[in-house]
Amino acid sequence: MAARTALVTGANGFVGCHVVRALTEAGCAVRAMVRRGADQRALDGVACTVVHGDLCDPSSLVEAARGCDEIYHVAADYRLWVEDETPMYAANVEGTCNIIEVARKLGVHRLVHTSTVGTLGIGADGIGREDTPVNFNAMVGPYKRSKFLAEQEALKAARAGVPIVIVNPSTPIGAFDFKPTPTGRIVVDFLNGRMPAFIDTGLNLVCAEDVARGHLLAAARGRIGEKYILGAENLTLAELLRRLAQLAGRRAPRLKLPYAVAYAYALGAEAVARGITHRAPRASITEVRMARKRMFFDSAKARSELGYTPGAIDAGLQRAIDFFRSCGMVRSRQ
Repeated sequence: MAARTALVTGANGFVGCHVVRALTEAGCAVRAMVRRGADQRALDGVACTVVHGDLCDPSSLVEAARGCDEIYHVAADYRLWVEDETPMYAANVEGTCNIIEVARKLGVHRLVHTSTVGTLGIGADGIGREDTPVNFNAMVGPYKRSKFLAEQEALKAARAGVPIVIVNPSTPIGAFDFKPTPTGRIVVDFLNGRMPAFIDTGLNLVCAEDVARGHLLAAARGRIGEKYILGAENLTLAELLRRLAQLAGRRAPRLKLPYAVAYAYALGAEAVARGITHRAPRASITEVRMARKRMFFDSAKARSELGYTPGAIDAGLQRAIDFFRSCGMVRSRQ
């Protein structure tokens, strides 16, 4: 029997490269879609076929996906601060509509759409689940808003007969985070001694490898039109920093920053970013606003329906520490 063929969009990204690895390890022939000129270091040494495509160019998507049995739509513009929101909406919303249309046109057997827990609500018990009520107005910042709209398009297409399964990863951590992601930046800043204080917030962390395996399980066992949270462990930011301190041999910060102080700092940092540097600030208003609510989630549905079994988060934290050190992102301690 011939191996199935899968297309992975955003294959050179943090989650995407782990999905590519999981697919190749499972014996799947993988087309790794990246934009021309993109950084492909995350795919070094991986047995896949790199193809060029752009979410905003439907013809390139058709060529990339032709002959594929499955599509894993992992690509997204993931930034928590942007000067211009237009490209983000184009990639995350219009790009998702384009890949859905390609999947419908080519008759792929399964399309796994990578969303985010950021599109989900938080219940009265402080925990978010796939069916927790939420609406667009609850979305903070253009990234969450654009991903919410993209998820709605995926749900609408599933109701129309496109074989879509949605996964909602929480906060992946691990190796190959070259950008790095906002969470990876927390690790890098901590390792470089640039995090003297923390705010009272929380998040659900998960090893990137487990998120990737969850994608494959969703393709194989997920119900069309359903959402599955791919998370692992709920941690406060203070606890996360203590874990990092133990693993990295550093001291965890003890100063808790009041929300008002963090917000004032973000206001100033964004003013400098928009008026002078035109680069992402150390802290954005969106990040601080998001931090007001602990982002704790429950992966029980994925565990029961998909057989999803995430491992201990400390292993992912250690891989992230080792990776950032190996890439020269961490200064040598004096």
